[in-house]
Amino acid sequence: MNAGAQASDFQCRALTEGDAPALAELFTRAGTDCHCEWWHFEGDKNEWLARLFHSPEANRAALLERARSPRPTGVVAVVRTGEVAGWMKLTFASDVPKLYAQRPYRGLPTLQEHRPRTMTIGCFLVDPAWRRRGVAAALLATGLELARTAGASTVEAFPRRAEALRDEELWTGPYDLFSRHGFEIVHELAQYPVLRRML
Repeated sequence: MNAGAQASDFQCRALTEGDAPALAELFTRAGTDCHCEWWHFEGDKNEWLARLFHSPEANRAALLERARSPRPTGVVAVVRTGEVAGWMKLTFASDVPKLYAQRPYRGLPTLQEHRPRTMTIGCFLVDPAWRRRGVAAALLATGLELARTAGASTVEAFPRRAEALRDEELWTGPYDLFSRHGFEIVHELAQYPVLRRML
């Protein structure tokens, strides 16, 4: 991609089974073997690290299988060549209880009582060659429309907030991006605020 690339050079849409292999290749190009499975993995952190080291192909297979689900799983930015340049995990909150069980969020209202129609943004991944080209903003804008279509009433995000963060530390999304798209803080948790956008 050249420096003059525009948003018209890619299209954002809900992940389909047909896009899944290209999405898996994005994870390979970016040098991450998680394949966005951490929030679904039932083992502990040590078991997760072992899986990343010994059997990363299991994460790839799980991603391909998840793409076959009729439930929303996320949004991809697809370039003209068919490659996936970006990914945003977007799913119903009830599908990622592990996220809400993380230490900073354990005191939040329970999913069953308060989040039956909430969707959650679990992570972002943008190809290094496409970063700072508007891909993340386009993924988020498309995701909000898809959430509305899926019947969600709110979308929650969990960005990390600090003075200076490296690209790899922005995997839950940049705080400023959510702020620009109408998200508001609903739980002030130091570096780990919870943001919400009403639909």
